[in-house]
Amino acid sequence: MDNRPLEGLLVLEFAQFMAAPTAGLRLADLGARVIKIERPISGEAGRQIAIKNIFVDQSSLVFHTINRNKESYAADLKSESDLATIHALIKKADIITHNFRPGVMEKIGLDYEAVQKINPSIIYATVTGYGQEGPWAKKPGQDLLVQSVSGLTSLSGSAADNPVPFGLAVIDMYCATHLTQGILAALLKRSRTKKSVLVEVSLLESALDMQFEVLTTYFNDGGKLPQRSATRGGGHAYLSAPYGVYKTADGFLALAMGDLPKIADALGMPGEAYLDRATWFKERDTIMQSLGQVLAAQPTKSWLDKLEERGVWCAEVNNYHEFFAAQGFTDAQMLQDIALQDGSSLKTTRSVYNIDGKYLFSNKPAPRVGQHNEQIQADYLTP
Repeated sequence: MDNRPLEGLLVLEFAQFMAAPTAGLRLADLGARVIKIERPISGEAGRQIAIKNIFVDQSSLVFHTINRNKESYAADLKSESDLATIHALIKKADIITHNFRPGVMEKIGLDYEAVQKINPSIIYATVTGYGQEGPWAKKPGQDLLVQSVSGLTSLSGSAADNPVPFGLAVIDMYCATHLTQGILAALLKRSRTKKSVLVEVSLLESALDMQFEVLTTYFNDGGKLPQRSATRGGGHAYLSAPYGVYKTADGFLALAMGDLPKIADALGMPGEAYLDRATWFKERDTIMQSLGQVLAAQPTKSWLDKLEERGVWCAEVNNYHEFFAAQGFTDAQMLQDIALQDGSSLKTTRSVYNIDGKYLFSNKPAPRVGQHNEQIQADYLTP
């Protein structure tokens, strides 16, 4: 455990679904003791949110992926005695996280000002959908909805497509990273000031930060809307040819930013036709269509050999079966097996961090509701 830098820190997670619990997972993998405060019996609502309707060991599969390596303390926050117990835990805690809508924690007396009085050195970290105030504050903070209202769904796909959402809860995950970064920065500040720190992030702000490159382009380009390529496979609304995905004789090939004359020469096309860089964006669609017609004639591997030999940034386009069979995936050592409490096992990803030359693995499964009440009582609440 000597390579887990947050060892010894206590986190109380009043959180559900994905964004804040994912930040809790990061903290747990880095060594913090993360205790989920859940309602008795049913637990947090995320236990019932399923991907592909898969449930294991009494909770949804997605709950297990986000809440491994944590503990559960069941408490009825409407009960005076249970709330008093939570107050006692807060006195011992270093960090509190929650992602309830504005007003919920205030209603039960666990808002930042109230918690400061209980623990003057607490780090209080929150996720909202759209901030604490304003006309959108009470709107549901859900990933697809935030992708949609923030313009993100207008960046992917081709010009003929309707808005295209990501196939991931990408805003939740990005916001979780922001929350984790904010908490780690707050720990440094507290080490200097010995005082509490409030960390606030929102899904909307994370969605905007995610788009900082294209938003900066929009505001400095006369407010012109991003123009998705008319050619299917275009990878970026603001980047020139050849950036995108192309069909080959047996699959697909991705081309990143590159020297078009060099690429054209590798494909057997006249490279001198692309010496004027200004045309690479202005005539993007025509150029991509010309490249696509040539690339479709040979297998992916043949093109990779020719392009990589010339230092062109390119890659095959894999599905999961192909990627998991690749040496690059094997070398990453990103998988681990979690032994669930019902006797089954769960294959999932490990933490991304490598600390002092060691990857951070943990086979501790997601907790059952209230599973650790007795142990937590003994560790923190027994005189």
